[in-house]
Amino acid sequence: MRIVTICGTGLGSSGILKVNAERVLRKLEIDAEVVAADLESLPEVAGTAQVILTSSEFVEAIGRTFADVVVIDNYFDTAELTEKLQRALG
Repeated sequence: MRIVTICGTGLGSSGILKVNAERVLRKLEIDAEVVAADLESLPEVAGTAQVILTSSEFVEAIGRTFADVVVIDNYFDTAELTEKLQRALG
């Protein structure tokens, strides 16, 4: 399973979201590769992604995808991440 975290430059907020998503996935005992990326590299990294985690400001820029796009409001809130990842991963 592949999860991609997206922000504008692929460094700051997507990196934070990546680390916190990895923590949540470990707690949930879900094995997944989590990749932080910027919008420009999204087509390369998201082609095989099941889930894309991002903020509401980037949803429109993501465009069409087969991945489940999940909007995260607070990148530091592991309870929110847990709930939304569980819902997205079924």
